[in-house]
Amino acid sequence: MPSPFPGMDPYLEGELWQEFHETLASAIRAQLMPRLAPKYVALLAKRYVLDRPALGVFDAPPRVVYPDVHVVAPPGMPATAPGPGQGAIAAPAVELPSFLETPQLSIEIRDVAERRLVTVIEILSPANKHGDGAREYNDRRLELLRTQAHLLELDLLRQGLRIPPDGVLPPAAYYVSLSRQRRRPFTQIWTVGLRDRLPVVPTPLLPPDPDVPLDLQAAVDACFALVGYERLLPYGDRPPPPELGAEDEEWLAVTLRGAGLRAG
Repeated sequence: MPSPFPGMDPYLEGELWQEFHETLASAIRAQLMPRLAPKYVALLAKRYVLDRPALGVFDAPPRVVYPDVHVVAPPGMPATAPGPGQGAIAAPAVELPSFLETPQLSIEIRDVAERRLVTVIEILSPANKHGDGAREYNDRRLELLRTQAHLLELDLLRQGLRIPPDGVLPPAAYYVSLSRQRRRPFTQIWTVGLRDRLPVVPTPLLPPDPDVPLDLQAAVDACFALVGYERLLPYGDRPPPPELGAEDEEWLAVTLRGAGLRAG
């Protein structure tokens, strides 16, 4: 059974996102490879971002966080200094906020002859859209925009900060943007509603080679066909934040009922 939703599945923004992120990157590469050969190749590139998921910060301005210190003593042992004549006791443990190295996969299209970087396809994750991760991603983005490579960005998350444009983004659940090297600073933007199918977008190559189409909906559908996310996602619960509007919430419930699933 495929996803019950015609486009992006909002329930993927929960605990399965990281797994889906890597599966989607592989599905995009698998779709592009036959269309790129023999002149180009699509490679998966992995990097790591320090993330603080325990803080649960979304849409918050960047700031320095100084963690509170929580002193923990073993059961039965007071967390105080020893009195006169008492032996030394072990120093108490200090509990600090957890940091995770979150892997980030992107797709790099290179020409085979010279290994030149032609196009980078970035799939944004929650770690790219809040706090330190957002700053790291914005720095990486600016660095890529100074190169000769095209940049295709897929923001398939409703939560978190948006990529800062020169103007005001039209309202939408999801965004796809393409910065062609020769057209900067202008950027093409596709807006995608919660109820819309994901678009087919161009993947630019070196001139005079034509763009290669990337069918994003087909890539997401391939992920569901491979893994069966519809068996794992908690459709009986409310979708992950941000909260839906009343009309979208009713549409979501009707869609799930139509697929034989119970809405949260």
